[in-house]
Amino acid sequence: MLGSKRHENDSSLRISLIGTRGVPARYGGFETAIEEVGRRLVQRGHTVTVYCRGVEPDDRESKYLGMALVHLPALKKRSLETLSHTALSVGHAMFNRPQAALVFNAANSPLLPLLRMAQIPLATHVDGLEWKRAKWGPIGRRYYLICERLAVWWSHALIADASGIADYYTEKFAAETRLITYGAPVIADKPAQRIAELGLASKQYHVVVARFEPENHVEMIVRGYAQSGAKLPLVVIGSAPYAEEYTQQVHAAANDQVLFLGGIWDQELLDELYAQALVYWHGHSVGGTNPSLLRAIGAGTAVNAFDVNFNREVLLDSGKFFANSAQAAGLFNEAEADQEDIQRRAGRARQRAKAYDWDVVTDAYESLCMDLAGVGKKSIQAKGRRAGASGKSRLPVR
Repeated sequence: MLGSKRHENDSSLRISLIGTRGVPARYGGFETAIEEVGRRLVQRGHTVTVYCRGVEPDDRESKYLGMALVHLPALKKRSLETLSHTALSVGHAMFNRPQAALVFNAANSPLLPLLRMAQIPLATHVDGLEWKRAKWGPIGRRYYLICERLAVWWSHALIADASGIADYYTEKFAAETRLITYGAPVIADKPAQRIAELGLASKQYHVVVARFEPENHVEMIVRGYAQSGAKLPLVVIGSAPYAEEYTQQVHAAANDQVLFLGGIWDQELLDELYAQALVYWHGHSVGGTNPSLLRAIGAGTAVNAFDVNFNREVLLDSGKFFANSAQAAGLFNEAEADQEDIQRRAGRARQRAKAYDWDVVTDAYESLCMDLAGVGKKSIQAKGRRAGASGKSRLPVR
């Protein structure tokens, strides 16, 4: 059974997961990965420490799904929040000496030398092409570009969650990466119950789930819907803590058939909204393999997605694609006119989800941590990464 697999030498490791908002997962892809992988690593006998931020003091727990939680503060400023929290997390890790540290987000790269100085083997999950995000000005974009190179220099290993990201690091830096995607949670078929609370019926609405950021193209989807002849409502789930202007643009593009629900943290309700939608609309364009997209195909829902290599890599022939609001409008009309095609694509989506298995993803992370700690088939902690290395290590998570 993969979920209970142990490494052949039955070694147990102390592993630290650094650089995210932590768990429970209530924000994005990193947090989802940490929750799913971290709890499985604990089940396999490893000691896992997760560094958390942004949790109200009364809600803080010391343990979650077997993982030890360390809550540390952060500066409440977008450009400094992640780095300030990671700095404190790295300081804590230096005193607690994990055998392997996984650092999420290349933006944390300036702090990697501290872990190396403490002789803590580390891998950096480089995330997507963050410098392409519109929320960053010229200085922010330059910072992310510099951090990509620092991650290559100072990490013992690099993790990419999509082939497009792995290819980017190979082509730009001649750097080897471990390709480890996310898993797709399988959402079982069940009767629609909770969506009735929102006035919705099964297969009688479209849905989009995303943070309101320009590169997630929520405004494009909403505008395309308003331009179309669609009769079924569009349900928009998500919020934007730092994007008031873009949020106003999204609302301005809508008509009275668009239902804005804000952020939803009730996972049972959210899963039902994915599973009972006629079509899930996915506008993400720069972040690599996206957990929301994987959740949609795991629910067996047909997907229309923004036309970018990351989304095509996941969906293959189960998806249809748009690049502007006019194309999105055409797909809205097509979806409601040809529901037989929607049903066929929904079946293909569920089949595609089988290629993204959290147990297999955990196998890959466990193997990486073993290698970092020098107890796997190869030791990589001594050599580190340098620009000029070549090739990609593609782990079997497809």
